[in-house]
Amino acid sequence: MNLRNCLLLFFAFTISFQLSAQERYLDELFTDVTVTSNVVYGVNATILLISDPNVGEAIPQPLIMNVYEPTGDTETERPLVIYLHTGNFLPQPAFCSIGGQLIDDVLVEISTRLAKRGYVVATIDYRLGWNPVASTQSERTLTLINAAYRGVQDIRTCIRYFKKDVVEGTNQFGVDTSRITVWGQGTGGYASLAAATIDQYEDIVLPKFTFDFMGIPVPMVIPAVNGDIYGTSVGIVPAGTPPPFTVGDTLCYPNHVGYNSDFQLCVNMGGALGDISWLDASDPPMISFHVPNDSLAPYTEGILIVPTTGDLVVEVQGSYVIQQEVKALGNNAVFAGQDWNDEYTAAANLVNDGADGLFPFVYPVFPDPTNPPNGVITVSAPWEWWDQAAYTDVYCLLNQDFDLNTIGLAGNPLMSETQGMAYVDSIMGYFLPRACLALDLGCDISAFVSTQEVLTAAQVNLEMRPNPATQEVYLESGQDSPMLDVMVYDLSGRLLQSHMNQHTNEFILDRNNLPTGMYLVKIRFEKGMITQKLIYK
Repeated sequence: MNLRNCLLLFFAFTISFQLSAQERYLDELFTDVTVTSNVVYGVNATILLISDPNVGEAIPQPLIMNVYEPTGDTETERPLVIYLHTGNFLPQPAFCSIGGQLIDDVLVEISTRLAKRGYVVATIDYRLGWNPVASTQSERTLTLINAAYRGVQDIRTCIRYFKKDVVEGTNQFGVDTSRITVWGQGTGGYASLAAATIDQYEDIVLPKFTFDFMGIPVPMVIPAVNGDIYGTSVGIVPAGTPPPFTVGDTLCYPNHVGYNSDFQLCVNMGGALGDISWLDASDPPMISFHVPNDSLAPYTEGILIVPTTGDLVVEVQGSYVIQQEVKALGNNAVFAGQDWNDEYTAAANLVNDGADGLFPFVYPVFPDPTNPPNGVITVSAPWEWWDQAAYTDVYCLLNQDFDLNTIGLAGNPLMSETQGMAYVDSIMGYFLPRACLALDLGCDISAFVSTQEVLTAAQVNLEMRPNPATQEVYLESGQDSPMLDVMVYDLSGRLLQSHMNQHTNEFILDRNNLPTGMYLVKIRFEKGMITQKLIYK
């Protein structure tokens, strides 16, 4: 064999080895993504123009989605992610939120990353509309629960669209409808959680979701009026209904009847659950990302407020309460039993109180200059970013004093693409291996699962002092337990310092200008690994 042929064989072997080392659904196997825009997945009634004198009724709205696929993929049955944007159940940016469209940067980024790993992603628009400025809490709750209910119907309509296309169509997008994830961001998280947990109408018939109608308690949602929980029955406005609704108006049109609306995994980024009683052992596994000091969507439990007015809406349960209940029910057992060794899990486990599937993003608060001396600004979605120039000198309907960029920065002062992408790194790093198990994708997750023992400090006589520290930290281990590697991570799982091949019993860890806060120090020994908390003052 001549030299040229030897080299060709070598390069072919090298490329083949590199490709085989890449793991579909964990690694980016595809360079490009194909996006099919404005696909209509259903038609249903929107109430957005019901108060418009030129319309005055609910009208049919095409429900559209953009579908992301890996370019050049030959697989014909791929897991599907249905992704719901944020936006407060209101048209944006008209109602003063930059986020809330199918072009949102974080939505496009996550969808693209998933598609490059072999997923199909449908980013969907869903019906909007409620009255946050209603004069009574009851009316605000009534209109909000109806908005969330329509969101659940639209999620389920989208699921059935794909299932119908597999059976009656051509499976245009090459999906495996037994492996579906519903992923909600912000407001979309409320809808994804509700779709995962509302499996009978009686779930919604709770005292807080009833209103007084002429002295009679009436459920805020009624299938004959609003359609059933799946959106597969007609809903008609009955006689005696007060304005602005018109008697006989259609509020729900059935779509894709005859197919189920089941899905296998729920993801929630900064949303909450209408009531914890909805959650039971039949629900799919859940993964939640949440900032614990979020003032808009409670991390534990609290009453929702209208951000612009401070008016109360309804009590809900946040990601912490949800995931603790998921843990108690055993719904995440498919991945919670793993001995994870990745940095994202280590960061999450420091603050999630043992609830695998919950990644709390600890984020600082900022002084609120409009509310001195003790007012603070809390950030709800550090994963979001936008092009500031695109929203400078652009104003919304409800605030002509400040442009949208100023309003956005008031709630996310450190916003940048760099920050947002770092949080997306953490979200993907935590989600991907768990999705492999929850969806039974057959991934090799050995890189995420420990083959080494998790050690205690006593087992290797480890000391770390001072802690809290202001500058240098001294690490010392027993003579028979040298430290091999020392790594420092932030609480989002991002690697900040890496000191490899040390083989020492004494090590000085320098702060290197790290800001005040809590960090993870991960130390590898021959016997196993230790992860310690470190606080810099």
